[in-house]
Amino acid sequence: MSDHRTTLFADGVIEAQVAHGVARITLAMTGGDGKAVPCGMLCVPVTQLPALVNGMGNLLRQIEERVRAQVSQQQQAPEAPADSAAPGPTGAFRFQS
Repeated sequence: MSDHRTTLFADGVIEAQVAHGVARITLAMTGGDGKAVPCGMLCVPVTQLPALVNGMGNLLRQIEERVRAQVSQQQQAPEAPADSAAPGPTGAFRFQS
């Protein structure tokens, strides 16, 4: 079986509904005019929705911890000259579930 994954960017939710035991969440992205435009639908069995929400909550907590740690490190580190060639943090990191 091939590893085929669809990547979908979303920065909001337009609506959510439940029918026949499946939560259907219409995802949105902000269009050029600043309005939400549908970009896909996430369908999750209602029985699996708590696990998905808990996983997202854990991800958010991990992100908050990383941000706090980075801010704390920046506050404790002496100021580097503005023309310093030292690379800064990329802002990308991986989390484990």
